[in-house]
Amino acid sequence: MSNIQQLIGYIFIILGLGFDIFGCIGLLRLPDVYNRLQATTKCVTLGTCSILFGTFIMKGLGTTGVKAILVAVFLLLTSPVAAHALARGAHKSGVKLWPKSVVDKYEQDGN
Repeated sequence: MSNIQQLIGYIFIILGLGFDIFGCIGLLRLPDVYNRLQATTKCVTLGTCSILFGTFIMKGLGTTGVKAILVAVFLLLTSPVAAHALARGAHKSGVKLWPKSVVDKYEQDGN
């Protein structure tokens, strides 16, 4: 593995760790369920997938690299869908938005 390949892999891993840290801070600091879901979804899709992509760059097409890409694809497909299902379920069960929220698309659509 070349030094430039290793450096690029580390850059993606550090970038992913940064997204994960900011997602965790958002989970603690944001006011309601819907905002927290948005923060955690970004944390998983951008942060964890960046870490997995960095791992792929460092490990190449070996077993570890291929597994990292497969897991990243799985996360990219399932994380946003799961967050949407959780938000819709919370809305249907009556979980209120933060009082300073500007718009409620579910309420406008009548769902």
